[in-house]
Amino acid sequence: MALTTKLNAVNTMISVIGEAPVNTLGGTAVPVTVIQAEAVLDETSKAVQSEGWHFNTEHEYTLTPDASTSKITLPSNTLKVDLDPQLYTDSDPVQRGLTLYDRKNHTDVWTKEVKASITFELAFTDMPEQFRHYITVKAARIFANRFLGSREIEGFALRDEIEAKARAIDSDSENADRTIFDHYSVLRVLDR
Repeated sequence: MALTTKLNAVNTMISVIGEAPVNTLGGTAVPVTVIQAEAVLDETSKAVQSEGWHFNTEHEYTLTPDASTSKITLPSNTLKVDLDPQLYTDSDPVQRGLTLYDRKNHTDVWTKEVKASITFELAFTDMPEQFRHYITVKAARIFANRFLGSREIEGFALRDEIEAKARAIDSDSENADRTIFDHYSVLRVLDR
């Protein structure tokens, strides 16, 4: 069995509203419903990934100021960025567009590199299968609701979505190998 592709996901979504599957997402003869379904899939994927999961969040990611402007430009697929407030007490960094801005000092100029936790938006095919499935089911519910407005279909789809989300959370937690000692504050207390 192969992993879920974007085409598989869109075909699942349009099947919920009774449309026949398609063979491609590109070209001039693609039905409008397919284009709309793909847009809802992309929107849902971004929303789910914005929550920040183990698979799409990197910690201690080095961000270096540009040599000529001293600004830190974030990667183009950055959804969320955070610096550890325990380590960076002299700044309050936030994301503004694709630039790291210091709210405390009212500047986007940085004098040294920083280590950040960044949540990235990944392509559909770069995500674990459990998240592909969850996003597909969630997007199918949203798409059917927008297209048909059927409470009955939404009710069935919502149950599937809850189950898919539970599997995705379980998978993400297993891969993260989390313990109560993973938080920086707990480690500081234990390291005394």
